[in-house]
Amino acid sequence: MKKLTAQRLLPALASAALAVTLALPVGALAQELVPVGETVGIEAETDGLLVASLSKVQTASGEASPAADGGVLPGDIIVRVGKTPVSSAEDFAGALSALDGGEVELTVLRDEKTLQLGVTPVRDAEGAWRLGLWLRGGVSGMGTVTYYDPQTGEYGALGHSITDADTGVLLPIREGSICDATVSDVLRGERGRAGELHGSYDAAKPIGTVRENTAHGIFGSSDGGFEGKPLPVAEPGEIEDGPAVILANVSGDETREYAVEISALDSDNERLLVTVTDPALLEATGGIVQGMSGSPIIQNGKLAGAVTHVSVSH
Repeated sequence: MKKLTAQRLLPALASAALAVTLALPVGALAQELVPVGETVGIEAETDGLLVASLSKVQTASGEASPAADGGVLPGDIIVRVGKTPVSSAEDFAGALSALDGGEVELTVLRDEKTLQLGVTPVRDAEGAWRLGLWLRGGVSGMGTVTYYDPQTGEYGALGHSITDADTGVLLPIREGSICDATVSDVLRGERGRAGELHGSYDAAKPIGTVRENTAHGIFGSSDGGFEGKPLPVAEPGEIEDGPAVILANVSGDETREYAVEISALDSDNERLLVTVTDPALLEATGGIVQGMSGSPIIQNGKLAGAVTHVSVSH
């Protein structure tokens, strides 16, 4: 069993009683969907390796910064070293072992563009070739499933993209899986401080795949599906200020309804504000915490949206 906190996956979320939410894109979804609200473990491999930061290499003649000198920037995603595709630390180490001191071409993704950058490695004090990079690959953490389409087996979760904690770059997902998760405890949120769910899951027992990571969440398919009654998806004009509920799993593997209040719809009815009013949820978590992102919002018997971000100022 892998024990994790939601913070590893969702570093940008914070905790409070107020949550900014995003209405579901009706045109891209079925007319009826099962609102889920279950916490799941998420494991995914990135398509390439993200440059978390650049570093200096201590050589026999002093410090050098080969990657920086070659134009590499934090947030770049390296997909090839020379002619060798890289999607893991092992791939990169293998490509690095083949270097002979000559300039190597790195193929990187930056702002949806593909660039070729020439970097000349240097030997460190131990004689190994270095490029001066700190790299990050793979995703591991917890989040909440928003909906399941029983007709297609497709699901949506998180309500927002998975991004790198340091650079804010949306991580391109090559492949991944979701797993049943158990919430063990909660770090309660307070004004100015993020709370988070703590839990565990067994990555060896996936219940679905992760196909893509987008600004509106992660999407994929699940063979076993999720239980529940399908509800109509609310049209933007049907969402109104007033009472609603969210589905969330904040203890064990139990998903429950909690009362919220919808207010402050924006002019295009795509974003709204909900305030957690349920005494049980406020007692347990202090409001919305990391790991609850993706919790479905239901109003007047229809699926109205999903929790995406929260405010720590209230």
